[in-house]
Amino acid sequence: MKFKYYSSVEILTTIEKQKIVNFLYEHLDEFGDSKDSIGKAIDYAMLTYPLAGGFILIAEEKGEILGTVVMNHTGMKGYIPENILVYIAVHKDYRGKGLGKKLMNEALLYAKGDIALHVEPDNPAKFLYEKIGFDSKYLEMRLKRS
Repeated sequence: MKFKYYSSVEILTTIEKQKIVNFLYEHLDEFGDSKDSIGKAIDYAMLTYPLAGGFILIAEEKGEILGTVVMNHTGMKGYIPENILVYIAVHKDYRGKGLGKKLMNEALLYAKGDIALHVEPDNPAKFLYEKIGFDSKYLEMRLKRS
């Protein structure tokens, strides 16, 4: 298994982006978003603006994606964590084998500054995040406008 790292200085082809979108859409299960939303998070990670950007990390073997992370910069250093972990997913056939932890640890090497993430209370990944050191300091509230 090897890791591939993409940021605004690397070129992510349309085919590679679609492969990542499809992987996340399939393997995020009930905790995922639409393909359009996933694509927007990937596009944001590839931006080169000073207060935007981020990175994508892929674990793959023989050209097959086994897991991926999408991290976006918030541009709000000092009062909001500098990074938000938007997506992390592990292929269904590789779950429970430590790949999620390896992906997280590798992503932590690339992320500069603090990291926030959103996780649903019943998501099994919540335990991984807590083991790595994330805590639930705040309750998130949202006002959704149509």
